[in-house]
Amino acid sequence: MTYNLLKYCLRFDENVQEMIMINGDFDKKKPAFCLGEVQAKPGTTVHGFYNIGEGEFSLPVSIVNGSRPGKTVLITAGVHAGEYVGIQAAIELAKELEPERVAGQIIIVKVLCREEFEGRLGTEGTQDGKNLNRVFPGQKDGTKTERLAYAVVKELQSVADYYIDLHSGDDYEQLTPYVYYAGKASEEVVKISRKMAQQVDVPYMVKSDVASGGSYNYAASCGIPGILIERGGMGAWSHEEVQSQKRDVRNVLCSLGIYAGLREFCRYYPLDVENVRYESATESGMWYPEKKAGDLITKGEVLGYVRDYEGRVKETSIADCSGVILYQTGSLQVTKEGPMIAYGEIVRQADDRKERITSYWTKRSEGFLEQRRHELRDAISGRWKAELARYLPQGRKLKVLDVGCGAGYFSILLAKDGHEVTGIDLTPDMITYAKQLADEEQAECTFLVMDAEKLDFPSESFDLVISRNLTWTLPEADKAYEEWIRVLKPGGILLNVDANYGLEDFTDTEGLPVNHAHFTIEEEMMAECERIKRQLPISSYSRPAWDLEFLSRLQMKEFSIDLGLGKRIYPVKDEFYNPTPIFLICAKKEE
Repeated sequence: MTYNLLKYCLRFDENVQEMIMINGDFDKKKPAFCLGEVQAKPGTTVHGFYNIGEGEFSLPVSIVNGSRPGKTVLITAGVHAGEYVGIQAAIELAKELEPERVAGQIIIVKVLCREEFEGRLGTEGTQDGKNLNRVFPGQKDGTKTERLAYAVVKELQSVADYYIDLHSGDDYEQLTPYVYYAGKASEEVVKISRKMAQQVDVPYMVKSDVASGGSYNYAASCGIPGILIERGGMGAWSHEEVQSQKRDVRNVLCSLGIYAGLREFCRYYPLDVENVRYESATESGMWYPEKKAGDLITKGEVLGYVRDYEGRVKETSIADCSGVILYQTGSLQVTKEGPMIAYGEIVRQADDRKERITSYWTKRSEGFLEQRRHELRDAISGRWKAELARYLPQGRKLKVLDVGCGAGYFSILLAKDGHEVTGIDLTPDMITYAKQLADEEQAECTFLVMDAEKLDFPSESFDLVISRNLTWTLPEADKAYEEWIRVLKPGGILLNVDANYGLEDFTDTEGLPVNHAHFTIEEEMMAECERIKRQLPISSYSRPAWDLEFLSRLQMKEFSIDLGLGKRIYPVKDEFYNPTPIFLICAKKEE
């Protein structure tokens, strides 16, 4: 079955006498969005109850009709009536999403299983005992739950270009936050669904291997990219979980071009979890888990026991792979053939963030060559040399590693002072230009293409590891720090010059002098930098506090931090001026 995406008209519940309209100004060139007898004008949000399934089901729905033309996103919650994080997130999103920032339309169904939700009746349908998320696409003449699924497919999914389904753990489930994306669909639908999942701030994502049963699964099989977000559980919700769920949705909408704005900072870049085992209990009894949701597990470990009333073991759950627990029963009892535990294998697939980062700096590498060439011949180099000299042991030649050397600026400065310097960078063009600049400056340096998070050097190889404006660009800055310390000799020094660039908007050039280097960079390039850094966990950290806390847990001592460096390096607003307060961290490795 393939949907044409012509907009269905849904019947409006005549019992609702008044609809709420906000932001009355709209683009007259864009037509109203029709849902039954109600028209949502451009630039408005409409709230109410809508009848589907020939009037059998009345659902609380909000339509956010954007000021500009675009695609339609369907957001649903309450597919399982006891999963409250998603329901509350949908309720709040309906009030908070701003129509003037929307291109297209957003349909928010706050609760699909309304009768079960309002009666606090749990996951299964009240009349037929069926789980709505197991019966899609449903049947027109089936049981009540099957009729609801059929109506959702025909009258809601059919108008959508994208689908976001909000869930949490049921009233007996503990889970770690994660996201499913559609995997049984056309190649393009799977690709888009995966990209949507990557915007969600959770540690794990799972590729679904079914094309029916679940709501978003079936929609994907009909050509609608979709995801299902899991957060919360045990019949509870918190403001923090709801805030996270809303942030996830906004990030997905921004990535699709539906909502105007930049993706908010996230702590996670989801890892793939494959070959998920959904274990059900073979017998009823009491469940005693040995682990918690989110715990990493090793093949052969005992995950939990099912016991009888006398404590005798009736069943033992043993991990048949290494991986992570996604969810498990959190109540004392388990039922025969009911859910017990789910876990899967973590697959560290290629991380496209590094490809995007490398591509970005490749485009900027030639400009960096020119800027560093000018810096080397400017008074700013004298200021940098004086600052670095404060931290280096005098009177001896040091073996130095310049991590993220770019066009070789620090490498050249230190080599000219007589040190043996190796500079590394992930971007090949940067290394090419670093070699060119070193030749021009007659500085003897070695330059290599290398990943700052995975150094190809023996342990305890360098007296000094130095870096400038790099850690803020790294997907896994903690791994980089571990590697840098590994290659330091005992008593060696780590110098890191950086800033809390995660808090900055690089597209905002107000306050910069007219000759500043940023004005030579295309606006789209700066916007791309913003998009990348919002997928980097370090952008959400409080820095340099995070750096100091993390380094203190490693083999480092005698910390010092300089928060006034920027004022001394950039005393005037010239082409090199950096308005962001930079910091310098100095740490010494234990001897």
